[in-house]
Amino acid sequence: MFKKRISVEQVEEGKELCPKFDQNGLIPVITTDYKSGEILMHGYMNEEAFKKTIETKEAHYFSRSRNAIWHKGKTSGWVQKVKFIRIDDDQDSVWISVDISDGASCHVGYYSCFYRSIPLENKTDDIELKFEEKEKTFDPEIVYKGQPNPTKL
Repeated sequence: MFKKRISVEQVEEGKELCPKFDQNGLIPVITTDYKSGEILMHGYMNEEAFKKTIETKEAHYFSRSRNAIWHKGKTSGWVQKVKFIRIDDDQDSVWISVDISDGASCHVGYYSCFYRSIPLENKTDDIELKFEEKEKTFDPEIVYKGQPNPTKL
């Protein structure tokens, strides 16, 4: 499925899919909502997750905190159905657009993982994040039923 990278012309101007995975075997992925265009999350795929995503048309990621592939939405029920996949010019970054119906993508319970903004008018070292989403879409404790939180300090 993935071709060996041979030349810059092949990578930048060719029709072959030859992704560049980093030293850990990962490629960054930005995921947006197909209907709204809003960014839902940023994650990573290894070669297997990328292939599974293409083959199943459902998003699979590589969890660095769990050191495992995960099928996004398998537990919550909000599977990310892939509408399109794009790869950037040097094939080292992926953008997928997905349909999550009326679901959410954030394990914290919000619709998007990007539920807070950094106010640019701050002139101090005391930055206070602003919540752009006022309420959670779901209760993570109910949906994930005691599973460990993937956030690592």
